[in-house]
Amino acid sequence: MLAYIATVFIDLLPRVGAGMPLMVSISGVRGIIGESLTPEVVVKYAAAFGQYCKTQPVGKPTVIVGQDGRFTGAMLSDLVCSTLNAMGVDVRYLGISPTPTVQLAVEHDHAAGGISVTASHNSIEWNGMKFIASTGMFLDGAENNALRALADRSPAYSRWDSIGALRSDNSWIRRHIEKVLRLPFLQPEVIRARKFKIVLDCINAAGGVIVPALLESLGCTVIPINCEVSGHFRHTPEPLPENLTDLAQRVKAEKADLGIAVDPDVDRLVFITEEGKPYSEEYTIASVVKFILEKHRSLPVDQRRVVVNLSTTRAVDDIARSYGSEVTRTPVGEINVAKAMKQLGAIVGGEGSGGVILPSIHLGRDAIVGIGLVLQQLAEFRGTLSQLKATLPRYAIAKGKIALGGALPDAVLSTIAAAQTGKAVVNTQDGVKLDFPEYWVHVRKSNTEPILRIIAEGKTIEDASVVLNDFTEEIAASLR
Repeated sequence: MLAYIATVFIDLLPRVGAGMPLMVSISGVRGIIGESLTPEVVVKYAAAFGQYCKTQPVGKPTVIVGQDGRFTGAMLSDLVCSTLNAMGVDVRYLGISPTPTVQLAVEHDHAAGGISVTASHNSIEWNGMKFIASTGMFLDGAENNALRALADRSPAYSRWDSIGALRSDNSWIRRHIEKVLRLPFLQPEVIRARKFKIVLDCINAAGGVIVPALLESLGCTVIPINCEVSGHFRHTPEPLPENLTDLAQRVKAEKADLGIAVDPDVDRLVFITEEGKPYSEEYTIASVVKFILEKHRSLPVDQRRVVVNLSTTRAVDDIARSYGSEVTRTPVGEINVAKAMKQLGAIVGGEGSGGVILPSIHLGRDAIVGIGLVLQQLAEFRGTLSQLKATLPRYAIAKGKIALGGALPDAVLSTIAAAQTGKAVVNTQDGVKLDFPEYWVHVRKSNTEPILRIIAEGKTIEDASVVLNDFTEEIAASLR
């Protein structure tokens, strides 16, 4: 089947400004600097996390801290590190680092936890904190509840003679790259032989400290745009097609083999084909699933499990079925996917937003891993990226979002579920997922913004757009 996942986007949101709330969810804490995310809020949650880490079964706890490079990150990192020290916790500061790099460091250096100072794909006025458990995975629901309970108490700061120590560690960018290069099915010499010419957009954030080095180690010619790590984003940071027009045009102008874009904290990965067209963030995970399942054909079926979230394309199911493998779906959120992968012993997973999880490296979304795997796949394929895309199942996705205002989202979602019962397969694990024979639609509360997200997938972009428009209009009417 021909491969295609097209994406259209409907945005029914007001401009970001005063009154945006602090977002506290399974994805951590995010807010607008100087409004909902103030120094007091940062200290509150950093102190709570320090107290949380002191309850872990380690000696004197160490917390690893990194930041995604946005220009407010240094200020927040200083607050986080100083607060943790005041709680009697040692801090190892990685500086500007991808979130997956911080996760790797926590797991492999046996730290009590980690904090990535980031607002991920949110725009420049946002920042926040992602909290990492001693496993290198994000805090799950129960762990987040424990953290929030601690945040509601007065912090128990340490005496002057028992405060924590702070030291810098700049080794983990190199170590992260080395771990990817040592993957058993990644052959750097095969990739180097292709001499890929790649245009790279790192949104002037943490990707700039690691992605060029990875690509150069793989013999690629790198044409960087927005790789200065200034923290000032040149475009909206979410790696969607409408935000990557400069990258697409540059790929064509340079006659490059492909374009690569990452989000500010480098856990999402998107490609642009040699034709200057979006490969689609959904096809990042679809491609990787196919590559990994191909490499593990000899494993028993029950050892070839795949886990993705409810909003990920059906292409993953089609690919897995062709290898006799099983797909499990979870609520949206990296930790939900990662926990299920760990429980089931899955060999690959991720999220359709461009997040690849390969447990043989670590149980977290990682664009550095994804880049290595797709370049190896493309090198072995011997064709172009658009030709590789044409070997995969064909679907189209349309996405939208609606501001909640003062509405109660759970009531809206319950109404949708009740109206569609008997017409579709209804899944209420995470909002409402409605599966129809020819399409599906997923409506859910965002973990990172005060909105409802709406995603629809069909066989064509026209089909998906009609479904998206119908549900968007219905929900918008109910919120008026």
